[in-house]
Parts: sequence; structure tokens; C-alpha cells
Amino acid sequence: MVMAPTRPTELYQRRVRLARQPSAAAEARSQIRAALRAWEIPVDHDIAILLASDLVTSAIVHGDGETVSLAIRCSRGQLRIDVYDQSRYLPAGADERSGADTGRGLVLVAALSTEWGSFRTPAGKAMYFTLAFPRDLPLEDDDAIAGDLDRDSCSENTNQ
Repeated sequence: MVMAPTRPTELYQRRVRLARQPSAAAEARSQIRAALRAWEIPVDHDIAILLASDLVTSAIVHGDGETVSLAIRCSRGQLRIDVYDQSRYLPAGADERSGADTGRGLVLVAALSTEWGSFRTPAGKAMYFTLAFPRDLPLEDDDAIAGDLDRDSCSENTNQ
């Protein structure tokens, strides 16, 4: 009997502050890889790592401030990754490349993610993307929550 992978039913989140320097992209990849494995997230790990690395690299190259923050969150049937920096300038859209050598990362993010975007924060801006879990995966503890209407909701537990 082979057991199919399941969708996590808990809220998992991790926030990491990175120095705004080239090594931040490698550290972000490592943090994301560790979280995806520990939480057993049923998304393509390579895509999640690639897209997050691109957003962190963009924050390093185009952002302001000493640090970049990486937020990794799993809830409601999806993985969401946010990258915060202190720049107030929102990026051009994925169709509006500013030059031949820049802007390709957002095209990848737009093509490979379920949803993506940017927003201003009190300290600057954030870029984010989501990757949806496959819809055909059963939930953990399917029998225990068979009567629940919102089967993709996660509990309020938080793991660091």
C-alpha cells in the first residue's frame, strides 16, 4: 500500500533577516530548502527556490537599506514567499522590461507562480509569489476533519 503525499493542515511560517549583499540569495535558497523539507510542502521545490532567489537578488540589486527580509509561509493550500526591502519603488510589471539585461526575473515569477505581486510597506516595499498545492492531494488527518467545510484552512499553530 503506497500512501499519497498530503497537504499540510497547519500554518507554518518563518521569517529571516538577511544582510543586503550577494550572499543573501544563497542564504535565502538554503532557508527555503530547509523549510520546504521540514514542513513537507507539496510544491516543486526547485521552482520555489528559483523564484525566491530571483526576488532576493532583485532586492539586493535594486533595494535600499542594510537588510532584506524573507518571509516563508504555508497556509490555506499554498506556499507564499515575501521579500521585503527598504526601497519605495515598486517594480515594473512582467511585461514592462526596463532593459535588455534586466526584468527577466519577473517574467519567470509571473509564468511559474500561482499569484505574484508587490506592495508598499511602512518601511519600503515587498514582492511576493504563491505556489498552490496540487488539488488532488488528500489532507493530513482526513478522517478527523471530514466534516470541515474549508478543507484547505490551516490551524493557528506557528512553527519557527
